[in-house]
Amino acid sequence: MALVPTTETDGPAVFTEVNMVSSDSGPTVRATVVQAATVFYDTPATLDKAERLLAEAASYGSQLVVFPEAFIGGYPRGSNFGVTIGNRTLKGKEEFRKYHAAAINVPGPEVDRLAAMAGKYKVVLVMGVIERDGYTLYCTVLFFDNQGCYLGKHRKLMPTALERIIWGFGDGSHIPVFETAVGKIGAAICWENKMPLLRTAMYAKGIEIYCAPTADSRDVWQASMTHIALEGGCFVLSANQFCRRKDYPAPPEYDFTGTDEELTPESVVCAGGSVIISPSGVVLAGPNYDGEALITADLDLGEIARAKFDFDVVGHYARPEVLSLIVRDDPATPVSFTSDGSHK
Repeated sequence: MALVPTTETDGPAVFTEVNMVSSDSGPTVRATVVQAATVFYDTPATLDKAERLLAEAASYGSQLVVFPEAFIGGYPRGSNFGVTIGNRTLKGKEEFRKYHAAAINVPGPEVDRLAAMAGKYKVVLVMGVIERDGYTLYCTVLFFDNQGCYLGKHRKLMPTALERIIWGFGDGSHIPVFETAVGKIGAAICWENKMPLLRTAMYAKGIEIYCAPTADSRDVWQASMTHIALEGGCFVLSANQFCRRKDYPAPPEYDFTGTDEELTPESVVCAGGSVIISPSGVVLAGPNYDGEALITADLDLGEIARAKFDFDVVGHYARPEVLSLIVRDDPATPVSFTSDGSHK
């Protein structure tokens, strides 16, 4: 391992741990996970911040850049949207209105801008967003190739706990794995990474670089990421936000609940922990708990074959005559029309 420090003094710290491999080992991809906070309720400013971070990552030679869960639109940490069983407050409803306004349509102008960024900086881009589909929101990951083309999206299948009051549920049509210039990529978001059948579906699609945008900064998250890398024989790139209380609106506009700690503007409310792990379970970069950062490693894609020789979960280590999985990957729509869709 070689540690390559940055001499930059402005912007996020750049922690680059580069795995030094010989040129005949296999293709190498430089990948970055972004650890940074949303500009909450301000999507244009968040897009500007995303471009600054993307430009900096590209300046270090990154070919793949992964942003955290809900980076565009925001992760509403500490909010309960005024919900108790049997009641919703007027203030909570207004909070949802503002959150809904900060979300983005897919497709839409913000998606076009993200695509243009990916093409401008010649990177494969994986971006966590809050997607607005009518008046329902989804926690979504968008994928872009290095030519500036939007590839598609993954919607979070199972929001966790109180997330279910603000986000809809994805379906089997939104579990993609895309062939890109850096390899086959896909994503699972936060705790849906704990769903073994979802992971198996992604392994069956041949995922090589497994992106895991998250909002979980606990130490135990690292165990899940290492397990997935070993289980899937794939690289795992987990990106989380680093947030302080001041990254959210001040009270009374935004009440931060769910903690016994008396929060100050400088209180850390999400400590990051972004990490890059190899298919053999080796931590290549991170986890970082120090602040906003660009965390980068060189991925030796030859490591995938070496890991699969030991364990190929949907190949030579599978027993389909005993255990098998059926994935219903047709779109699940609540209303279908038999006409050509020209109804008004």
